[in-house]
Amino acid sequence: MAGRFVRASKYRHVFGKPTKKEFCYDNIHISRNAWDTNLVKVNPEYLSVNWESSGGGAFAVIPLNERGKLPDQIPLFRGHTAAVLDTDWNPHNDRILASASDDGKVFIWEVPQGFTLHTDAEEVPDVYPVSKLSGHSRKVGHVLFNPAAENILASSSGDLSIKLWDISTGQAPITLRHPDMVQSLSWSANGSMLVTTSRDKKLRVWDVRQEKPVDEHAGHEGAKNSRAVWMGEHNRIATTGFSRMSERQIGLWEPGRKDPIGGFTSLDSISGVCMPFWDDGSNCLYLAGKGDGNIRYFEYENDKFEFLSEYKSADPQRGVAFVPRRGVDVRENEVMRAYKTVNDTYIEPISFTVPRRAETFQSDIFPPAVGLKPAMSAKEWFDGKTAVPPKIDLESVYEGNAPVEVPADYKPPAAASAPAPAPPPAPAPKKEPEPAPAPVRAPATMADQKTSMSAMANKFQDNDEEEKDEADDDAETSSFEEISRPAPRISSLPIRSPAKPPQPASTNAPLPQQAKPASPPAKSPAPVSSSSSSAPAPAPAPAPAPALASPAVEASLEQIKQLLVQQATLIGAQNEKMLAQTQMITRLTAEVETLKKRVVGAGGAGGSLVDQSERIRQLELELEAARS
Repeated sequence: MAGRFVRASKYRHVFGKPTKKEFCYDNIHISRNAWDTNLVKVNPEYLSVNWESSGGGAFAVIPLNERGKLPDQIPLFRGHTAAVLDTDWNPHNDRILASASDDGKVFIWEVPQGFTLHTDAEEVPDVYPVSKLSGHSRKVGHVLFNPAAENILASSSGDLSIKLWDISTGQAPITLRHPDMVQSLSWSANGSMLVTTSRDKKLRVWDVRQEKPVDEHAGHEGAKNSRAVWMGEHNRIATTGFSRMSERQIGLWEPGRKDPIGGFTSLDSISGVCMPFWDDGSNCLYLAGKGDGNIRYFEYENDKFEFLSEYKSADPQRGVAFVPRRGVDVRENEVMRAYKTVNDTYIEPISFTVPRRAETFQSDIFPPAVGLKPAMSAKEWFDGKTAVPPKIDLESVYEGNAPVEVPADYKPPAAASAPAPAPPPAPAPKKEPEPAPAPVRAPATMADQKTSMSAMANKFQDNDEEEKDEADDDAETSSFEEISRPAPRISSLPIRSPAKPPQPASTNAPLPQQAKPASPPAKSPAPVSSSSSSAPAPAPAPAPAPALASPAVEASLEQIKQLLVQQATLIGAQNEKMLAQTQMITRLTAEVETLKKRVVGAGGAGGSLVDQSERIRQLELELEAARS
């Protein structure tokens, strides 16, 4: 029976729609470095790709509107002396990004105005960094911008540390020390907490401004890499990793709790690392596996992940990136869009869409999304301020206007906008003109009207007579049923007693003990009702009935006593008669038995035997008559 019921969800039918090859980003040389990274990062304007190049490390930035096959020579972002391992876009400026490299450096870049891959220049100009952040002694594997504070960047390195940079000054006032290599890191929505996974199989939650972990617990037990992602504004963390038997797992954690909520959930036995991506707008978690072409997505509800569906593809992926919520196509009901690498030669967009045919903005699946404005400056963040960045109303984007900023805790007026279509019931009264046939009846003559009225009166009169007959039948049946009940007779006697005409005038007499106030019979009930105001209003008239009916009750009781005495006498006589009949039957039976014995003993006495048989037959007839 459980299979017949389906959990209600707005995102239950979300499906992934691939893109045709001619609309993908083709002719791309993706880095073949073995470092565990996503290889690609995306924002609503640009896509960054770790590039396979010689003579030092580089990466490419591709405008999202330049699809198709890319030129053989494109401008690259060069400056690192070793392979680029990771990149990340500034969430508050779509043209600023950071890169991490095997050379131990962190560079800050700015995409030039009007940047394009198609140029007519003979020598394609490269782009160089605007800032270089030096402080790590070994390779830098991850960079990640703070989602709430402006210009705050976290970088993890092989020197077992995480540095928090203010990219506007180039300084790193905070350093977090780890006992082992960091494998992944993720910020909380307000930018005050940081969760990390490391090679020592520990999950740590850091209060970064205190420079110490507030929670440290054992994570996935497998030897392969594990990942963690903070679930937006929820106080929860999602992790992916492996069990001891090399099964891929997913876990849901609450900071401060040493075990995952509900334990680990096994996914499959594929060897590729699962890359988690959280969408705060739909409360959905997307899992993309390295080495396979599938993307699973789950909905977070009631402290557990409910499986929604899975995008399946025969083309394996090494890197995946998801666009921020403010970059989705709301007109196509697109709730999320992914960019996956295919065969290290092209990048394919995958649109996750809710199948709806509505031609208006769908506020239930598009709540406000985080915009470009930060919640605080870098100085305020270092001073201890905590806040969630403001959001934008996606309905303004749907209408083609500039994004409208709303507070961080703003809820879309879904309930208010829904009743707006209620006025359409107003046209309903316009249907009243349909009784226009009313003027057609106007020409009817007075005789016709009299005839119709008499017909209606006859119809109702017949119905009244039928109802009266039915009522009489019901009354007859009900009276017949009540004959066998003596109790109703007792109750009916007091009710009939007020019917005596002389008594109502004396109803008031017992109270003041006067016998002759009968002269004002109409006025006497009024004082009685006012004096009995403490009694319920509906029952003032019946109140004097008990005093009036007391002699009648006594008379009825006397009658009942007489009836009971008569019945007792009759029953006694019947008992005596039955006793006499019983004695006579006993005597006759004894005589029959005696005669039978005589007949058997007499033997051959013929004449006496006949007489005795006759006697026996007569006695048996008498016996039957007595019994009857």
